[in-house]
Amino acid sequence: MSTQNKAGLDALLTPEESVLVLIDHQPFQVANLNSHEPTMIVNNVVGLAKAAKAYSVPTILTTVLAERGGHLIQGVQDVFPEQKPIDRTLINTWQDERVVDAVRATGRRKLILAGLWTEICLAMPAIQAVGEGFEVYAVTDASGGVSAEAHDMAVRRMVQAGVVPITWLAVMAEWQRDWAREETITGAIEVQAQHGGASGVAFAWETQLLAGRDRSAA
Repeated sequence: MSTQNKAGLDALLTPEESVLVLIDHQPFQVANLNSHEPTMIVNNVVGLAKAAKAYSVPTILTTVLAERGGHLIQGVQDVFPEQKPIDRTLINTWQDERVVDAVRATGRRKLILAGLWTEICLAMPAIQAVGEGFEVYAVTDASGGVSAEAHDMAVRRMVQAGVVPITWLAVMAEWQRDWAREETITGAIEVQAQHGGASGVAFAWETQLLAGRDRSAA
């Protein structure tokens, strides 16, 4: 990412400029996911996928050696039932021309990545893509490593290369940007309620209070 794009309004994400790539959320990788509670990562990546669909952000799914490592986790595949993940042999997703071509075909330069494992399947394409002029955002809580140290060191390395770390709810908030954007508010509320944890519960509570106030006014 160039220096001029690291700060200011243009550094924030918009649905119109974003493209999402979800990398290797498969059983083999989940089985050795030790940096986070696996159920949290599954929840978060499914929430991220649903958010991308709600905001019409092009999303590319990819797996590595799916016949051995397992198919994409069902929760993500269910969001895009018509899409067949690009299955690779290359460890570095960004070295697979099919993935790069799919990203370039969108015409978008804000590249959002999440993957298992952080230190390999996320860091390698993120570092390469930022070197090729993309503005790369790594969704750290929809990604995970074989250990907490592996995840942490990978995030630090990516930051040094110019990759921006971000969490999945922050991605959705930047896509929404304004609660007056009524065309996407319903989708945002649904995703937050289903996958936002305490934030989703708090939002439901606020909605309850507002509804009660409306009844009192009537």
